[in-house]
Amino acid sequence: MGSQFEASDILQIAMRIEENGSNFYRFAVQVAKEESVKELFERLAAEEDKHKIIFKEMLSGIESHDPPESYPGEYGAYLRSYADNNLIFKKEDLDREMASVKDAVSALDFAIKRELDSILYYHEIKAFIAKNKHDSIDKIINEERKHFKILSEQKKKLC
Repeated sequence: MGSQFEASDILQIAMRIEENGSNFYRFAVQVAKEESVKELFERLAAEEDKHKIIFKEMLSGIESHDPPESYPGEYGAYLRSYADNNLIFKKEDLDREMASVKDAVSALDFAIKRELDSILYYHEIKAFIAKNKHDSIDKIINEERKHFKILSEQKKKLC
């Protein structure tokens, strides 16, 4: 498969990014010892779940294409793998960085970087999405910025 994606593909990747972010925040809850940090990670996981729902709603309004598949679900599996291995949560980098996440500060560092990467990605996908959907993406970008700010402030409190 080539690297050309349709708007529906871009939104499916965005949904996967949000899912991966939510999974990370749930993992980070287990690593953090400070109750305030645990609560922060729980809240951010829930917000990433909401972002995924927004992207899913946007996806439902887009006519998607059905590429040829060798088996049912092949293309969806490809997109999930692409998002996991080539974008914000690239598998090798994620595994290496996750191995170093042993406490709240390293979890915060990891999350801060991922929020910045998400903001950049969402800015870029606007070129592939209809203009009438830009407000929804801008809202998510603003929420990701809030996440960045909250995470940065929390890190300052711990360091």
